[in-house]
Amino acid sequence: MRWIGRRESDNVDDRRGGGGGTGMVVGGGIGTLVIALIVMLLGGDPSQVFNQSGSDQVATEAPAGPQADDEAAKFVKVVLADTEDVWTKLFAGQGEQYPKPIMVLFRGQTRSGCGMASAASGPFYCPADQKLYIDLSFYDELTERFNAPGDFAMAYVVAHEVGHHIQHQWGILEKVNNARGRVSEAEYNKLSVRLELQADFLAGVWAHYAQKTLKTVEDGDIEEAMRAANAIGDDRLQKETQGYVVPDAFTHGTSAQRVYWFKKGFQTGDLNQGDTFNSREDRNLQ
Repeated sequence: MRWIGRRESDNVDDRRGGGGGTGMVVGGGIGTLVIALIVMLLGGDPSQVFNQSGSDQVATEAPAGPQADDEAAKFVKVVLADTEDVWTKLFAGQGEQYPKPIMVLFRGQTRSGCGMASAASGPFYCPADQKLYIDLSFYDELTERFNAPGDFAMAYVVAHEVGHHIQHQWGILEKVNNARGRVSEAEYNKLSVRLELQADFLAGVWAHYAQKTLKTVEDGDIEEAMRAANAIGDDRLQKETQGYVVPDAFTHGTSAQRVYWFKKGFQTGDLNQGDTFNSREDRNLQ
C-alpha cells in the first residue's frame, strides 16, 4: 500500500505511553474469539475477556519519545485517514454527513466505553463511545500467529472496524444488540455472523475506492487482505483451539464467507449489494 508521506488522521487518541463502562463490543473476534473459546472450555465466563478486573488506573497520556511501533502507528493513521476520505464522499453522495470515529492506540490495556480493552481482545469497535481500539502488537500477531503478513492485512483490520462504525450510523448494531436475550444463543450467533460479514463487505467497499480514487492499492494488497480474512474465520480458529468445528457457535463466519464478502465489496463497490442479513448466496460456503 502506498502510504509513506501521506496524510495521517488527526482523529487518534494515542495512549501507547500508558499502561494498565459496559456496552456491546463489536469486531473483537480476531484475538478475542480464541481467548473466549479457551475460557468457555475451561468453564469460565468469556465476557471477562473484555471486562477484566484490575486497577482503574489507566493512563491516557501520549507517548514520550520515539516508540518501537511508531511506524505501525503512522501506517494505521494513514489508513484511518483514507477511510475518512472514502466514507465522507460516500455519505455525501447519499446526502448525509459522515461522523468520523476516533481510533485509540494503546499497549496492554485501557478503558473503553464498553469496558476494559486489552491486547487479548484484539482490535474492536465500541459503539458506546464510537471509537476503534487497537493494540499495535496485533500487527505482529497477524504475521506470526495467523500467517497473514503485509501492511494491507492490517489495513483490512482497520477498515473492518470502521465498517462497524458505519453499521452503528445505520442503526444496524443497535438492532442486533436489541435481539440479545430475545432470541436463542444460536440465533443470536447467526445475527452476529451476518453483522461481521457485512463489516467485511464494507472493508471491501473501502478497498474498492482506495484503489479507484486514492490510487493507494498496490499489486498483492488485496491478496494480503483476503489472506487475513481467511485466517480469522470461525471454522479455522475453532479447529486451532479445540480441534473440531461447532457451526452454532460461529460469531464471525467461516473463512470462505469472510473472503467472499470482502471480495464482493472490493469488486462491486456497491453498497446496495451488502445486505448480508437477507442474502443466501454464501450459506453453503465452508
